[in-house]
Amino acid sequence: MTGFEQNYFQKQKFIDKQISQYFASARRDMEIAESAGIAEVRFKFAYDALIKIGIAVIAEKGYKVRSQPGHHVKILEKMSEILNDENISVLGNKMRQDRNRDFYEGGTIITKKEANEYLEFLKGIFNEVQNRPSDEN
Repeated sequence: MTGFEQNYFQKQKFIDKQISQYFASARRDMEIAESAGIAEVRFKFAYDALIKIGIAVIAEKGYKVRSQPGHHVKILEKMSEILNDENISVLGNKMRQDRNRDFYEGGTIITKKEANEYLEFLKGIFNEVQNRPSDEN
C-alpha cells in the first residue's frame, strides 16, 4: 500500500467507538437511499454513504481525512487501495463526477436505473467491509 499523503490525511488514533460511529452513519445514509423513492435522493444518500465508508476504512488505518479540495477523490482512491477493489475507484469516481455535475454545473439527471445500480454497488462495498476478517481492519 502506498503512503497517506499529508495534504489529505493526518495520523490520528481512533477508539473503536469512533470508527463504529462512522460506519453507523454510513449505514443510516444507505438505509435512507434504500427507502428513497426519488432517484436523485437515492443517489445523494448512496454517494454520501460511500464517502463515509471510505472515511471509516481510512480511520481504521489510523488516519483522519483532511477537508481539502479534492479530498473525495483521495478518499475513493485510498479506500480502493485498502480494500484492493479497483471498482471503488472507477465507479466511485463516476458517482463523484455525477454529484459534482449536479452540484456545481447546474444539475444533471440521475435516472432510476443509475440510482439503483449505484445503490447496489454501495451495498456490495458495505457488505465487503462489514464481512472482512478482523485482522484486515
